[in-house]
Amino acid sequence: MMPSLQSPLHKMLPKDKTTHMATKPLTGKQVRFLRGLGHHLNPIVMIGRGELSDAVLRSADEALKVHELIKVRLQEGCELDRREVAAELAEKSGAQVAQILGKTFLLYREAEEKKITLP
Repeated sequence: MMPSLQSPLHKMLPKDKTTHMATKPLTGKQVRFLRGLGHHLNPIVMIGRGELSDAVLRSADEALKVHELIKVRLQEGCELDRREVAAELAEKSGAQVAQILGKTFLLYREAEEKKITLP
């Protein structure tokens, strides 16, 4: 019997019918627009030695509900690859990666009450 290739993180977020589904991919114009909005944001979610824990996933989910666009920073103690962390956090939270720059990345997820109107 082969071992499961799924990450243990697949169990961390609640599985219900209202789980966020990724929308169609962002266009280049939309990505540029979001990068401009995200430039002046301060990081809301910090990922450190605990890496992608249940608490980090919950805080990213809550921040995306409130803000739609959030900045996430990998701290010095995090040994994971930034692209892998961004992709996994985006997948688990139903968001899309708008930018990866250094140890910081932007996540966007459309909220029920839209605050950001994409071009």
